[in-house]
Amino acid sequence: MNKKVGSILKEILTKIEPSKQDLEKINKSLKQFKERIEKQIKKQKLDAVLFEGGSFAKKTIIKKDSYDIDLFIMFSEKFGGQNISKLTKKLLKGIKGVSVIHGSRDYFQIRDSKDFFIELIPVIKATDPKKAENITDLSYSHVKYINKKIKSNLKVTSQKILDEIKIAKAFCYATKTYGAESYINGFSGYSLELLIYYYKSFLNFIKAMISHDTNEKIIIDIEKHYKKKENVLLDINSSKLSSPIILVDPTYKQRNALAALSEETFDKFKQASKIFLKNPSLKAFEIRKWDLEKIKKDALKKGYEFILLELKTPKPEGAVAGSKLLKFHNHLENEISPKGVSSEERFFEIKNKNFDYNQKNNAQCFFIAKKKQEILKQGPFLKDLVNAKKFKKEHKNTFEKAGRIYTREKINFTLNEFIENWKKKYQRKIAEMSINEFKIVG
Repeated sequence: MNKKVGSILKEILTKIEPSKQDLEKINKSLKQFKERIEKQIKKQKLDAVLFEGGSFAKKTIIKKDSYDIDLFIMFSEKFGGQNISKLTKKLLKGIKGVSVIHGSRDYFQIRDSKDFFIELIPVIKATDPKKAENITDLSYSHVKYINKKIKSNLKVTSQKILDEIKIAKAFCYATKTYGAESYINGFSGYSLELLIYYYKSFLNFIKAMISHDTNEKIIIDIEKHYKKKENVLLDINSSKLSSPIILVDPTYKQRNALAALSEETFDKFKQASKIFLKNPSLKAFEIRKWDLEKIKKDALKKGYEFILLELKTPKPEGAVAGSKLLKFHNHLENEISPKGVSSEERFFEIKNKNFDYNQKNNAQCFFIAKKKQEILKQGPFLKDLVNAKKFKKEHKNTFEKAGRIYTREKINFTLNEFIENWKKKYQRKIAEMSINEFKIVG
């Protein structure tokens, strides 16, 4: 390993290690919460047990502004088909700071303080992964597998692998490629743990990712469940094969542990990896903030329009809020420059864009666009005599093309004006998309 890279990674480890005080606080709060829930489980005579999951349970947690700890309540198989979210909610009666996170199965977020919260996730014991009612039912087997494999690895010490996993998580966190949530579509914690275990180090991992042929999918089968790689593509559900990496879940061979990874996020990850390998620096592990003044200045210099927006949602912070905000951002992008029409018919051509969710209830996004001087406006088919005549009457200069009538229309509004007008016109739609504040801030 290059000495410079080695010293950088060593320094990163010291920076991303949670403080002793943070860990003590988490352990104390978690212990108190578990004792309270276990009393309720016993009181209500439920056949269920608690287990810790996620990075905390696997000892791969990294330093963050806000820690989220996964705590699972595992109900016995006899609860199959029942509403275990409702049963879990009863256990939380009287506890302050509880939010319900709606999803394929509701779970609960318990805010302990501004920098720490617990997510209580109900699952059903899945002896056979094929019979799991929800993907979260596999969580126990994931924790068990990672802990077992890391401890039993003979080639690399368990602490070395844990450190490499932390480095990988920190890198992905900084490059905004960490998280399987729909507003990120990146690497989940579990997938990174598997990948580092497989490649043995962070450097081996990123080198393998950027050296792979981009025209082919990367297929990784750690436990060699399949004799041939082609069989992986035949056995796993086709809807889970769109990701650039197919990572066969060691605990359930018909699951792609990286199904959420998008091509866009993977390209972002590879680009960041190339930059780091070419010029190793601590900055690669720092979350980059937008230099809005420079971005705006460069855009205006090129004759483009720049707009900065702030979006807010009443939805619970985290995956739900992030997904809602990103969905609205994508919808707005399509309104500015619709994908379903030709470039000649669009008012604006988007040159650059970005979306930044702050893990709470709001996000910022910007668009840089080139305004068209005129657009091609499509009219009715020529054989539609009544409407064709009406179109000609409404527009002075028209012409015919491929059996239709068209006109060219001058654009006399800016991107800011377009957004403001769209906002006034579609207030109801904005509310329906769970956006309660939407404003231009720059």
